[in-house]
Amino acid sequence: MNKAQLVEAIADKVGGRQAAADAVDAVLDAMVRAVVSGDRVSVTGFGSFEKVERPARYARNPQTGERVRVKKTSVPRFRAGQGFKDLVSGAKKLPRGGEVAVKKAPKGSLSGGASTTARTTTKKAAAKKAGSARKTAAKKTTAAKKTVAKKTTAAKKTATKKATAKKTAAKKAPAKKATAKKTPGKKTAARKTTSKRAASR
Repeated sequence: MNKAQLVEAIADKVGGRQAAADAVDAVLDAMVRAVVSGDRVSVTGFGSFEKVERPARYARNPQTGERVRVKKTSVPRFRAGQGFKDLVSGAKKLPRGGEVAVKKAPKGSLSGGASTTARTTTKKAAAKKAGSARKTAAKKTTAAKKTVAKKTTAAKKTATKKATAKKTAAKKAPAKKATAKKTPGKKTAARKTTSKRAASR
């Protein structure tokens, strides 16, 4: 069954081919948009559609047998509901006549369109918050790295200044010792002259 045949099949129930075509287009468009944005579309008794991340892998070219690298991609996935599986396997019989094969939506569930929109909005808001939190964390780490770099540079400069001061102090110290050694010699000479004068008297 293709799309035109599907439209023909539901035309009598909806009220004409044009209304059926519009309904099919609207349903498919809503499902595709939801899956692309990352939401899961679940139809009770029929199944669910969702977006799945497929990691990068190696595959073989069926014509040449050559090993080919396949990039990471996202693909849609459909999982049949239990009611659909039971009908296909024959565990349950298809209802006759105008009865619907897929379970009807429970009462009150069709008025929950606003809640679905709210969930989508909440998801988007949470994603934005997570993104802004990551940016803030990145800025903080960059600022911390800059501060650490400044501190280490300042520490290196002070260490260099201290080392230079020690070297200059070490160079000056021997000169002081030499002068200290010379002065005792002068004092002893002065003592000898004093003792000679006393002896001559």
